[in-house]
Amino acid sequence: MPKKKTAQRRKHVPQRTCVGCLAVLPKRSLIRIVRTTDGIQIDPIGKMAGRGTYLHNQRSCWERGMKGAIAHALKTELTEEDKQRLIAAMVNLPEVEPAHEEQVNGG
Repeated sequence: MPKKKTAQRRKHVPQRTCVGCLAVLPKRSLIRIVRTTDGIQIDPIGKMAGRGTYLHNQRSCWERGMKGAIAHALKTELTEEDKQRLIAAMVNLPEVEPAHEEQVNGG
């Protein structure tokens, strides 16, 4: 008797929320910020040990996150050194991508 073909299972894609705009997206499309013993660090590979939070790669999300959402998510206060490190990373980011604007505004 021939075996029945089963439907292929879709691979699970982890979802995370951007603390700047609250959009839920695949984890790989966001930038992870992590609280370590050395302070707040940007985690480019998403594997550093420590409490983490996620942001889009748009400056607008980072600016909103810096107003308190990052500190709240990481359960810590941002030091001046942490803020300067995040600002330095934020400067190189684009303002807003059109697809992101539509997603945030519900368009």
